[in-house]
Amino acid sequence: MIRLAVAVFAATLAVQSAAAQTPAQSADAVRRVMASGQYKDAIAFLDKDHDRIVDETIRLTEIPAPPFKEAAKARAYSELMRQYGLADVHIDEEGNVIGLRKGSGGRLIAVSAHLDTVFPEGTNVKVKREGAKLLAPGVSDDTRGLAAMLALIRALDAAKIQTGSDILFVASVGEEGLGDLRGMKHLFLKSAYKDKIDTFIGLDGGTPARLVTTALGSRRYKLTFNGPGGHSYAAFGTVNPMFAMGQFLSGFGETKVPAQTSYSASVAGGGTSVNAIPMESWMEIDMRSASPSELTKLETRMKDLANAAAAAENKARSTKNGSIKVKLELVGDRPAGSMPLPDGASASAADTPVTVKRQTPLVLFASEAMKANGLKPEYVASSTDANVAMSIGIPAITMASGTGDRAHALDEWLDVEKAGSMRQLGIILTTVLATAGMQGN
Repeated sequence: MIRLAVAVFAATLAVQSAAAQTPAQSADAVRRVMASGQYKDAIAFLDKDHDRIVDETIRLTEIPAPPFKEAAKARAYSELMRQYGLADVHIDEEGNVIGLRKGSGGRLIAVSAHLDTVFPEGTNVKVKREGAKLLAPGVSDDTRGLAAMLALIRALDAAKIQTGSDILFVASVGEEGLGDLRGMKHLFLKSAYKDKIDTFIGLDGGTPARLVTTALGSRRYKLTFNGPGGHSYAAFGTVNPMFAMGQFLSGFGETKVPAQTSYSASVAGGGTSVNAIPMESWMEIDMRSASPSELTKLETRMKDLANAAAAAENKARSTKNGSIKVKLELVGDRPAGSMPLPDGASASAADTPVTVKRQTPLVLFASEAMKANGLKPEYVASSTDANVAMSIGIPAITMASGTGDRAHALDEWLDVEKAGSMRQLGIILTTVLATAGMQGN
């Protein structure tokens, strides 16, 4: 049974069972956090600290962190964690940066943002400033989340806030692309913290009202069609792997899928010369669904279509020098999951299977924090670092760390206008404190 403490004035409120939390009780817990003197001290600190938050956002954005090459940013971030007083700061075997803020109880919650970006090595990550906007690849997704975590650490210390739970701060690797959530998979399935983390809060995204409560699962494949090749004229009529791949694409593109399921043909290559039948053609595809069963169905159809396309090309042209063969390589596998939603709430993925069976007020805490700051929560499905936790039944959400747009594009931007920044930092602070339990005043 999950236990949690909520803030009260002048004393510690007795620990309550999470199962006993009603929406009204969760709303009351959030109100009490926000009314406490220590919370107000933390907010006042963040207000004074705003310029440093912006400066750290810029400094960290300008340290490149292309896929699988997050080490430089990890080293810089670990030094900041040490500087701000976290315990047991280290870079783990997978490359995650970890630091612990001790509480008074036995529970452990994790707060995380990711180090990596989608942009390849050599991308210009110099930040440009246009008024209140910062523009640079990776500035919003997810360097803002990293800077928000550091601000949260400083604010908790400045306000002398003691939490009931220990808080594990994680700057993760491998959230993007073929990183395949390797940082989170290591944290939850292999690390020293395996089976110890009770709750997970991810900071990622630039839409303040969005609350990720459903984890989109994904399967990513590289399909390689191989053949004998030959001269484009002299060997005309020989089986061609590019024709087989084209036939596969034609059928795959006609696939009908339900809501919250998608697919894409994303990257392709092959061939050696314009006057040669290729010996190889390859492509990478992405398939996603909030429903594990729908994802499995889509994966099965993809495999059937690939094999059928190879067979059709072998039937259509000469196999005298060899036949078309197809190789299917799984290059990404992100698990799906879902959190239970508040009664009466509607969500873009409300009909997906709920994997987190544990009673928890986590979604209510985040929702009430948003409402208290004038936002109407939007419960959405997405693929984030919260996927792994949700898939194994650990309560998890991902919430925005700021306001921005154009993620994964060269003109990605983040709005650092102070009022909007303070609102989002307040939502994060409130959610973390309500979840971790706040002691004293």
